[in-house]
Amino acid sequence: MSKPLEFDICVIGAGAAGLSIAAGASQLGARTALIEAGEMGGDCLNVGCVPSKALLAAAKAAHSGAEAAKFGITYTKPEVDFAGVMAHVKDVIAGIAPVDSQERFEGLGVTVIREWARFVDKDRVVAGEQEITAKRFVIATGSKPMVPPIEGLADVPFLTNETLFDLQEQPEHLIVMGGGPIGCELSQAFARLGTQVSIVEMASLLPKDDPEAADVVRQSLRKDGVFLHEGAKVTRVSSPVESPFKNGGVTVEVERQDGATEQLQGSHLLVAAGRTPSIQGLDLEKAGVEFHRAGVKVDAGLRTSNRKIYAVGDVAGGPQFTHVASYHASLFIRSFLFRLPARTDYSALPWVTYSDPELAHVGLTEKMADDQGLTVQVLRWPFAENDRAQSERQTAGLLKAITTPKGRILGCTIVGAHAGEAIYPWVLALHKKLSVKDMVGMIAPYPTFGEVTKRATGSYYTPKLFSERTKWLVRLLLKLG
Repeated sequence: MSKPLEFDICVIGAGAAGLSIAAGASQLGARTALIEAGEMGGDCLNVGCVPSKALLAAAKAAHSGAEAAKFGITYTKPEVDFAGVMAHVKDVIAGIAPVDSQERFEGLGVTVIREWARFVDKDRVVAGEQEITAKRFVIATGSKPMVPPIEGLADVPFLTNETLFDLQEQPEHLIVMGGGPIGCELSQAFARLGTQVSIVEMASLLPKDDPEAADVVRQSLRKDGVFLHEGAKVTRVSSPVESPFKNGGVTVEVERQDGATEQLQGSHLLVAAGRTPSIQGLDLEKAGVEFHRAGVKVDAGLRTSNRKIYAVGDVAGGPQFTHVASYHASLFIRSFLFRLPARTDYSALPWVTYSDPELAHVGLTEKMADDQGLTVQVLRWPFAENDRAQSERQTAGLLKAITTPKGRILGCTIVGAHAGEAIYPWVLALHKKLSVKDMVGMIAPYPTFGEVTKRATGSYYTPKLFSERTKWLVRLLLKLG
């Protein structure tokens, strides 16, 4: 083994969190190493956010003709070149890849090592034949698809997000195991591209979101032809003896809550049942780093049980979003390089399901507030009463804000067109602890989808504004001339 390399910071994993730390640390003058055996850019670029949104964009284009009739315009049924769609997905990845490339990071002064990393003790890592020491190590290895222990699953071909985007032939019938954000997004995309799609979900669709908002997405999926099997558990998977599909297909046995069973036959099976931390092969025990099923154990400052080692992003066992990984990176830079207090705070953490319509959320839902025993006021505004939504025929959805009786904002859910963009002011409101009064005073441009925020916050004052007491006061003032 060659002479050990010494660094200020050694980052393991070149996904969103690892890349942000490596770029920031190196540009601030820290000697930085970045270890990655797989693809630069991690899941988000290669098999996650980027390809899925590119696929959704293609599906939206295919679906636009069906929506045009609302405007008095008719198109012929689109012809989907599935290989061309996947080429578009790969092209989008290739367009972004240079930003995350080894060449760019080496240009920033980062030492990039393309090997698997493992700890040999509390302050040394080996990558390939190279030994590395550093003042601080950062574990940023992300997560991978969780494959549930279902009878027969290991014996049949199945897809995950890691293999889905390598398809060149369009599935005839895609069975999706899991009705969370990934399952819903990909199901809608494939359905709009012409694939028959069935979702099997143990609980209800989008179980972490507000049920009323989730139902808007549910109805949209049904409208697009997706078959929903909610409250159903996959008990067995097998290869059928006889199949109508040219690739042989797969049989999925489903048990419903009432005990009834059903067999679904599909050409392909997509497992989207959650994610698990990528910690295999790191030899964390040798570094004195504690971990559990959800990931590496960290404190509020993202430090592990070994004070020289941090864990960030998905592997840290918290919310699994790319924007959380970037947030963790900023906390590490603040903590180690600037020696400033840095603690995770998810009170203003937004998330978005990029279905059509989109579902965006930040803060508390009505159920979360109820579970905490809070007395709240719910402000609502339907997209059907938004002029821009009416003009574009995108009236499905609503904004639902949760406030205290005195108007302090606790959370907001928006389901509707461009909800992921419309959630921005609510994220700021939670971050800065603003009240309804702060929001209602702003001037909103007309006509915009974002006006739902102005209307919803304004509704907080409606009962008082048009009360008999207010009317009495107005009459009195009018008498004064």
